[in-house]
Amino acid sequence: MSPSGFALFDTAIGRCGVVWSGEGIVGVQLPQPSEQQTRARIDQRCPGLQPASPPPEVQQAIDRIVALLAGQKVDLSGVALDLAEASAFQRSVYAIARAIPPGQTLSYGDIARRLGDVALSREVGQALGRNPCPIIVPCHRVLAAGDKPGGFSANGGVATKLKLLSIEGARVNYTPSLFD
Repeated sequence: MSPSGFALFDTAIGRCGVVWSGEGIVGVQLPQPSEQQTRARIDQRCPGLQPASPPPEVQQAIDRIVALLAGQKVDLSGVALDLAEASAFQRSVYAIARAIPPGQTLSYGDIARRLGDVALSREVGQALGRNPCPIIVPCHRVLAAGDKPGGFSANGGVATKLKLLSIEGARVNYTPSLFD
């Protein structure tokens, strides 16, 4: 189903955006350095989409995202998503990631093992790198081997990932080195 609207909203980490269709949330845009840049990222993904008042279920999801990013233990696993553009493999990865509670983490290898083959770790990372709904599909809770943060494609990269994990109270035994 095609997106029907988007809204921007304020959080503890900055102004985020959400895009929805009649089936559920299509995308979440984490903050860019300016509101204009956040809107531009939404427009890149959904050209011509206009801002709108979120329907009640989307507003509820927004309120829950705001609460989670304010440090509350909020479960977003029940938020309806429209992942029609994602492959079956990506949807499988996202389902496992959505089951990770706030404050906890899994590794790319853990998810690959749950999918049946640890050799899929790289593909798991690629799927999470294409995650259209960060926070709701908490790709920030997925770490590389040895509790290293791995990549993060949102503005701010790994620093943003570590900030999100810190807000949620996750323990990450990571000290950056010159070689990271």
